Order: sequence, then structure tokens, then C-alpha cells
Amino acid sequence: MPSGSDSGSYDPLLALDDGMADGDVAAAAAAPVDHRGRPALRGATGGWRSALFIIAVEIAERFAFYGVSANLITYLTGSLGEGNAAAAAAINAWNGVSQLLPLLGGALADSWLGRYRTILLASLLYILGLAMLAFSTFISTGGNQCSSAAVAGGKTCPPSTLRVAFFYISLYMVAVAQGGHKPCVQAFGADQFDPSDPEESVSRSSFFNWWYFGMCGGTAVTLVFLSYVQDNIGWGLGFGIPCVVMACALAVFLLGTRTYRYYVSGSKKGVVARAGEALAAWRNRAKSIPLLPPASQECHPTATSAPEFSTGVEEDEQVVGKAGLVEQAKGIVRLFPIWATCLIYAVALAQSSTFFTKQAGTLDRRIGDHIQVPPAALQSFISITIVAIIPVYDRVIVPVARRYTGVPSGITMLQRIGAGMVLSLVSMVIAALVETRRLRAARDAGLVDKAGVPVPMSLWWMVPQYVLFGAADVFTMVGLQEFFYDQVPDKLRSLGLALYLSIFGVGSFISSALVSGIDRATAARGGSWFSNNLNRAHLDYFYWLIAALSALELLAYGYFAVTFKYKNKNKGALLATSTSC
Repeated sequence: MPSGSDSGSYDPLLALDDGMADGDVAAAAAAPVDHRGRPALRGATGGWRSALFIIAVEIAERFAFYGVSANLITYLTGSLGEGNAAAAAAINAWNGVSQLLPLLGGALADSWLGRYRTILLASLLYILGLAMLAFSTFISTGGNQCSSAAVAGGKTCPPSTLRVAFFYISLYMVAVAQGGHKPCVQAFGADQFDPSDPEESVSRSSFFNWWYFGMCGGTAVTLVFLSYVQDNIGWGLGFGIPCVVMACALAVFLLGTRTYRYYVSGSKKGVVARAGEALAAWRNRAKSIPLLPPASQECHPTATSAPEFSTGVEEDEQVVGKAGLVEQAKGIVRLFPIWATCLIYAVALAQSSTFFTKQAGTLDRRIGDHIQVPPAALQSFISITIVAIIPVYDRVIVPVARRYTGVPSGITMLQRIGAGMVLSLVSMVIAALVETRRLRAARDAGLVDKAGVPVPMSLWWMVPQYVLFGAADVFTMVGLQEFFYDQVPDKLRSLGLALYLSIFGVGSFISSALVSGIDRATAARGGSWFSNNLNRAHLDYFYWLIAALSALELLAYGYFAVTFKYKNKNKGALLATSTSC
């Protein structure tokens, strides 16, 4: 991390804060600086050279995160002895916290620490959490007496309270670390491209595609390699490898320090304080102006609007400041309909790492006579599909679409998000149909009450639903990242990406609530949809429910997407335009 010494590099954020008045910092905020706090030279800093360091860090971070999360349901239902519904609810709750904490991490980065320092501190916490997670697997179970009794009876001892507590503390440390890491790394990567430069502006739009390409390439390796290690060698090594990878990622991040472009916040007030002032100013303005002028007058105000402005220079500045706060508040609030109408998409996505994995574990997973595919490895088809489609999308589909639409990114961000939501809906329909067939195969083979015997149905039946989720992610996930980076106020971009992540946090909580509520309601009637014996469960009903909710969500999303006005009115992708009339 840049230090404050006179010789060598130092933290540009501290240098500017100490050496500039508020007005000077505000003036410098629009221009990036290098690691010494000097104006950043385009040829020496930023661009793809710096972005590649950051993409490498993200690949490693996703390797670590999915190394924990992808096969977590197997660990909870196996080593920790939890039931299917309880394990799924616990994972969804943890995922919810993981995806909501970036709101705090993004706020801290934008208002206090800066993105560079937030990434650094989060990486250190990540490494500590992963190391503790690996250590938790070596804590003994119920003691020697329990172990002897279990061995004699052919059963496994339940884990000790200490082991469970230590595991969950470690797991939530990883969630906190991800909350600081995730919103800042991508925003910091996009900061390496200047939107006012035509060439770098195009590169920044492409950056979001290749960012996701690299991230999913790393995830695919994780899901195949680590799930095999965890299922066949041991969970200690399975959790320890992500710790080592994360330590290497921190080293790579530090290597790029001298090449990065840094941006300094133009205000010393925190995000919470600025948001509070903005909402208060908006509320006061609404009270004082009962009727807003027609849209046609926004750019050409009539003479009757003149008395609203100050009669002196000092009052003019105050009004202008309040107007800026109002615009920041409106810039966040206007994104809420899009945010809200993407939540069921997140609920659907949550099933890929929970019930999809449990389903796969009941199927015939043999390849030849000696290889058995780990259930969690099927999730790699999501990443493989993304890796296969993104180059085609970026190099073929976008140029062709650009000719017909005139949009630099081929289609608008909201069109891209909507296309992915349609694919997600189709994926849930296919998942429901495949589960119906699996239940019929179990029934026909007389395996309804033999949960430990593989159902005579190949696991490849489940591949299409994973592939469709991967295709959906190419459109919706990348579109959401670009949308929430581009459409928030410029000074709140880390917070914007945190808002994007919060969709999946709230979606995970919704999924957890649905699973818990449905489990209680259906168990009371004699047969839970999420029975520990999946041959007696009804995951197909659950998937049909999600598909129906997705269809309703898609209708609402279509309405709000059509009526949404982009901050940059010439496109719906990343272009710098003036906000003046």
C-alpha cells in the first residue's frame, strides 16, 4: 500500500486530503492521479495494462469465494449433519449477507478509505477468514466417547458446538471480506479507463464483458477442481487452497500499484451524510414546489421560475449545492424499480448452488468405470457457457447489432438485462420438467424410499438448465454491472456496484424465506417439498413456483425498462455526455 514517506510511493488520497482545501479537492476529483498523487499520464497509467492486474485479482477472488460457496450444501448436509431445508436456508442467508455487505463496503470506499485501501484491507480479512475456515474442519466432533459409539453403531457423530460455531464465524468473516472486496475491485478496474477519451470509452464498455469472461473462467476451474478435492480428498485442503490463492491475489494486486489511476472523492462528507442531505433537500424542495414544470420546460424554464433562485451570490451557491444533492438523491431513487424487478432473477439463480446440487447427487454420475462426477462440478457448465458466449457476444453479436440499432454496445443495457431474464425463466421451466422426470424414474425403479441409491437417470439431463443459466448471466449479470456502474451519480460508483450486488443478497434472503416457509407449511401437511429424501420431495413444484414468479417479474420489468430514462441520453451504454440542455 502506498505509504506517506517522502521517498518512494505514498497514498495519493492522503496526500491530496492533507494538501488541498475542499475546493481544490473537488476540482481534482474529476482528474485521476498516479500513486504519487500527481496527475496521471495516460501513457503511463491505467488502460488495459492496469485492468489486467485487477481482472487477475478478481479471478482469484471468485476462485476463493466459489471454492467455499459452490459445494457448501454438501458440507452442511454431510460433515455438519444439517437437513436439506435447513442447509439451503443457511446458505441463502449467508449469501444474502455476502451480497448486502457490499453496500457498506462501497459506502466506506467512496466516503473514507478509497477503493485501493478497501481492497487491500478486505483481502487481508479474506485470507484470515479462509484460513480459519480450513482450520475449523480439523476441530474434533463430539469427543472420543461419541466417536467410539458412532463407530460401533456404524453412524457418524454430530459435530461439536465449538466446531459449528467456529465454522460459522469463519464463514461470515469471508462474507464481510467479500463485502469490501467485491464492489471496489470492479469499480477500480473500470476507473482505469477514461470515459472522455473515445478509444478508452469503448474499452471500458468492453471491459465489463472481459471482466466477466475472466471471472467465469476462474470459476469453472474452481467448480471442477475444488469440488473433486472436497468430495474425495478432504475439506481441510478444499478450504485451504482458496486461502493460498487469495494470498497470491493480494501479491498480484500490490504489483500493479504503480500503474493504477486513483480518483479522489470531491467531498469530505461521508456517503451517509451526503445521502441524508440529499433526501432532506429533495423533501424540502418537494414541499416548496407543489407542481413540477412540464418536461418540455426542464431545459427551457419560463420566466416564472426565476424567483426560485437567489438574489445574491451566496444564496445562488447554496441553491446550486442543494440542487446537486437533489440530483444525487434522484439518481439513486430512480434506479429502484429496476432493482426491485430483478429480485426474482436472483431467487432463481440461488437454486443453482443449493437444490440443483442436491438433485445431481441423486443421479447416476459415472463416467466410465472409475470416474464419478462431483455434484457441485455441474455448476461449471454455467461458467463454461459464459466463457464460450462472451467472446461471440463481444466480437460478433455487438458489431452486427450496432449496425441496426446505432447503439455502441449493440443493444441497450436494459434490453440486455431483459433478455437474460427470459432465459432464466426458460431455465426454471426446464429444471421443473427434469425434476418431474427424475421423480418418475425413481418411482419406476422402486427407489422412492432408498435415498442412498442413485436414480437410473444420467446427470447430463441437468446440463441444459445450467447452460441456460450461463447464457442468462451473459446478458443479465453483465448488463446489471454496467447499468449500476453507469447510471448512479459519478461519485457513488462503488455504491452503485454494491446496489447491483444487493439484488442477489435480497434475492437470497427471499429464497431462504420461501424455502423455510414452504417447508413448514408442506411438512405440516405430511410431505415437505424439501424432504431430506429427495425422492419423496417436490422440488418440481418449487421450480414451477419460481418460474411463475419470474414471468410476473418480467412483465413488471418490461414496463419500467420501457419508461426508464438513461442518465446518458444518447445511448444506454457507456458514453460520456453532458447533463446540460
